[in-house]
Amino acid sequence: MKELEYRKTHPKGLYTLFATEMWERFSYYGMRALLTLYLTAELVNGGFGLDREASLEIYAIFTGLVYLTPILGGWISDRYLGQRKTVYIGGLVMAVGQFLLASSALLYQSTEHATDSRQFLFNFGLGVLIIGNGFFKPNISTIVGDFYNDNDPMKDAAFNIFYLGINLGAILGTFIAGGLGESVEWGYGFLAAGIGMILGVLWLKAKENTLEHYGLPPNTPEDKFVLDGGDWRTIFIYVVGLIVGTYALIYIWGLFPESVKTVVTYGGFAAIFLGLAYTVFKGTNGASEWSRMGVIIVLALFNIVFWAGFEQAGGTFSLFAKENTNRKMPGFSLPEFFSNIDIKYLGILAVISILIWIWSVYTRIYSDNENQIKSAKSIGKITGISSLIFVILAIISYSSTGPTMPATWFQNVNSFAILIFASLFSLMWLWLDKKGWNPRTPIKFALGLLLGALAFYVMTLAAHQAEGGHLVSPLWLVSVYVLLTLGELMLSPIGLSMITKLAPAKLVSVVMGLWMASFAAGNYMAGMLEGILKKYDFELYPFITMVMLGSAVLLLLLSPLLNKAMKGIH
Repeated sequence: MKELEYRKTHPKGLYTLFATEMWERFSYYGMRALLTLYLTAELVNGGFGLDREASLEIYAIFTGLVYLTPILGGWISDRYLGQRKTVYIGGLVMAVGQFLLASSALLYQSTEHATDSRQFLFNFGLGVLIIGNGFFKPNISTIVGDFYNDNDPMKDAAFNIFYLGINLGAILGTFIAGGLGESVEWGYGFLAAGIGMILGVLWLKAKENTLEHYGLPPNTPEDKFVLDGGDWRTIFIYVVGLIVGTYALIYIWGLFPESVKTVVTYGGFAAIFLGLAYTVFKGTNGASEWSRMGVIIVLALFNIVFWAGFEQAGGTFSLFAKENTNRKMPGFSLPEFFSNIDIKYLGILAVISILIWIWSVYTRIYSDNENQIKSAKSIGKITGISSLIFVILAIISYSSTGPTMPATWFQNVNSFAILIFASLFSLMWLWLDKKGWNPRTPIKFALGLLLGALAFYVMTLAAHQAEGGHLVSPLWLVSVYVLLTLGELMLSPIGLSMITKLAPAKLVSVVMGLWMASFAAGNYMAGMLEGILKKYDFELYPFITMVMLGSAVLLLLLSPLLNKAMKGIH
C-alpha cells in the first residue's frame, strides 16, 4: 500500500467509527453498571438473589474474559476476515447477548418456575457478549489508525476524538440503560443496551463507504469500498456459528462439577499466559530487546495490582452505592407539570428526542448542505439536552421512595472525570517535557498506584462510616472515583504508548495481547478478592490500600533500574 500523505482535515470515516464505538460503549457500560446489582437483587424484584461473593465471582469472570478474547479476535481479523467484517460480527453477536440478558430478566414475570431457564439464558448471554467483544474491541480502533500516517500529527487528535466517543457512550449508557434497569425494570436496561448496539451496527452500515478501503479483508481490490453479498454471507455464518458454538459450550459447561470447572478455568488462563510467553520468548532477540521486554513484564505485574483495585467500580463500589450511600435528593422535587404526567409519556418524549438528536448528528457529519447543517446544530443542542432531561425525570419519578439517584449513575463519575482531566494531563506532560521535568514511565506508574492507594484509603474511611447500617454522603464515592481516574490517566494511556515503544517491532501485536492479559488478570482478581480475603478475616479496602501503597514504593525503588533497562526509551 502506498505511503499515506499527511491529512489536513479528519476524514468522515473517523466520525462513522466514532458513532459506532459510542453506541458499542453505550451498550457495554450500560450492561456493566447493572451486572452485580441485577445478580444480587431479590428474586421477587426480578434479580437472582445471589450473595455478594457469588455475584462478584461472575463479575470477575466476565470482566477478565472480555480482555482476553480480543487476542483471538485480532488474530482472526489479521489472518482471514479484515477488521470491517470482524467489527460487524462482534457488534451483531453482542446485540444478541444483550437481548439474551434482557430475556433472562423479563422471564421471571412469565412463570414461577423459570429459575433454571433464566440462569441458562443469563450465562448464555454473558458468553455471547464475551465472544462478541473479542471480535469488536481490537479492530475498530485499528481502522482509525489506518487512516493516518504513523507520523501524522492529526493521528493523536483523531484518537482523542475517538476516545471522546468512548466516554460519551459510557456516560449515556450508564445514565439511560443503567438507570432504566435499576429504577424501572432490569430487562429494560439490557434491552436498551442491545438497541444501542444495533444502532451502532446500522450507523456503520449506512455510512460504510466513508471508510474508503480501510478495514477490508486481505487482497481486496483497491476500488472496493463496501462489503458485498458474499461478505455479508460470511458475516452471518460467523454470527450464527459463534452463537451456536457458545450455546453448546455453555450447555456442556453446566454438566461439569465445580471442581472440574475450577481446574479448566485456571488451566485455560495459564495456557493463554504460557502461549503468549512462549511466543515472546521465541521472538525476542538480543540483550537490548530482552532488557526492554523485562521492563514490560515488570510493569505488567504492577498494572495487575492497579486494575484489581480499579475494577471494584462495577463490583463492590456498585453494591456500596446501593446499600451504604445516601442517594436521596434532598430538597429536590419534580415540577408539578411533570409530576402529573404519566411516566410512559415521559419515556415517549425521551425516545422521540433521542431519535431527533441522532438525526441531527447524522446530518451534521454527512450533509454537504450548509443550511441543513446549521439547522441540525440548533436542533441537536435542544434535543440532546431535552432527551437527557426526559430520561432523568422518568427514572427518578418512577422511584417508589421519592427522588433517588440510581446507584449505577455513580459509575459515570469516572467518565466525566476523564473528559475533564484527560486533555489537562496531555498538556501537563507536554509542558513538563519542554521543561525537562517529564517523569519516566515507571515513575508515572508509581504515581498512579499512589493515587490508587489514596483512593482506597478514602474508601476505607467511608466503609467505616457506613458500619452499623449508616448511609454515607455520596461525596465519599465521588472523591474515590475521581482519585482512581487520576491514577488511571497515569497508567492506561502511558502503558499503551510504552508497548509500541519498547516491544520488538515484529512482536508489537503479541506483546499488546500480553498487556491486555494483565488487564484481564487484574479484572479477575478485582471480583475474587473480597471472597478470598473474607476467609482470612481481612478487610478488602484496607488490604488494597496497603498493596497499592507497597507496590508504589517498590516501583519507585526499582525505577532507576527500569529506566536503565529501557535503553534510552522515555
